Amino acid sequence: QVQLVESGGGLVQAGGSLRLSCAASVSIFSIDDMGWYRQAPGKQRDLVATIKRLGSRNYADSVQGRFTISRDNAKNTVYLQMNNLKPEDTAVYYCYAIIATIRPDPYWGQGTRVTVSS
Repeated sequence: QVQLVESGGGLVQAGGSLRLSCAASVSIFSIDDMGWYRQAPGKQRDLVATIKRLGSRNYADSVQGRFTISRDNAKNTVYLQMNNLKPEDTAVYYCYAIIATIRPDPYWGQGTRVTVSS
């Protein structure tokens, strides 16, 4: 069983910053892909950022240049630094991890809410 525990969401003004954390119950070296999706009310769940086992990173166009994904291997934790936040970033952010040798479907964190006010 793989558990993902998220933290770091909250309410910020436009232009502010937040750092999300996702702590895994297994070594992140065993994880093929890890990152965040987000879902706003009435919208689909969209991929925000991902980091692969060997360290390559990808970002949605809407957050490129503002968000940075990183990891601390000793703590089995991935971080999402979010700078210059905009009201359109408001959503519930869900950490995910894929371990393909176990199952093709992702494991999910509980979600953390980010609200950006004007």
